[in-house]
Amino acid sequence: MDTHDHSRDHADDHAHKKPLKLAIALTATIFVAEMIGGLISGSLSLLGDAAHMLQDTVALFLSLGAMIVAERLPTPTKTFGYHRVEIAAAVINGLLLIGVSGIIIYEAIDRFAHPQAINSSVMLAVATVGLLANLASAYFLHGSHDLNVKSAFLHVLGDTLSSVAVIVAGIWIMLTGQTVVDPVLGIVIAIVILVSSFSILRDAFRILLQFAPKDVAVADVIAAMESVPGVSGVHNVHLWTLCSNINVLDAHVYCCESNPEVQETIKAEIRHRLEAFRIGHSTLEFECRECSDARVFRELKD
Repeated sequence: MDTHDHSRDHADDHAHKKPLKLAIALTATIFVAEMIGGLISGSLSLLGDAAHMLQDTVALFLSLGAMIVAERLPTPTKTFGYHRVEIAAAVINGLLLIGVSGIIIYEAIDRFAHPQAINSSVMLAVATVGLLANLASAYFLHGSHDLNVKSAFLHVLGDTLSSVAVIVAGIWIMLTGQTVVDPVLGIVIAIVILVSSFSILRDAFRILLQFAPKDVAVADVIAAMESVPGVSGVHNVHLWTLCSNINVLDAHVYCCESNPEVQETIKAEIRHRLEAFRIGHSTLEFECRECSDARVFRELKD
């Protein structure tokens, strides 16, 4: 890669990171504002929205972290670098928010029996500021082709809808004085957080247990590899996920081509086709005679 290409890639990385950094700053600021506003106003729905903001702040931070970690070179003791830090953070985030959601639901149920006064003016003002911040974040993130930024954009859209719901609840309380809408909305937001938290944990544990990526069919990967000219078969395939955007493959390739240069051409073509499955690391062992694992692998396929 020449200097011009390296400079261009660096500029592209910076362009992708900038909107994420702005969105993180805005979302984290609104999380703090809504947490304080929720405590002052007594609004559970605002506290629930603050928890939602916390969840998405971490999600945005993980998206940015994935981009930064991808730039760090492996070391002799950390041969895959720091990619798994993302998964550890996701597990901690998921467990934390399950606990927060449980507290909100418990408090909401208690308020049905013991209603509390809510300062709807503070609730409405803070939620409106949150909505404006979410719209600003969505504007910064909109239109990017980077997968991490696209994911962050979807998270911000969820925050926007949550803020709108809190604003509607604040207006309803201000006009009618009926505060029951607040714990009801608090439970709804807490349930949304619970569902997404369990989804995050499920995906994280799939990665930790080295399951095949849920959006990649192993049969399709094998078919793509076997369609390369010169490849007679593929077996002993292991496909797992290193982190949310990097898949890893280990496989034996049955190929009787003896010319080393032709073998390298076949390897390069296989790796090129694996890119369609986001397989960033692959270990390919070429064999002229199928090893004993080939028979076992065929039996497993059948």
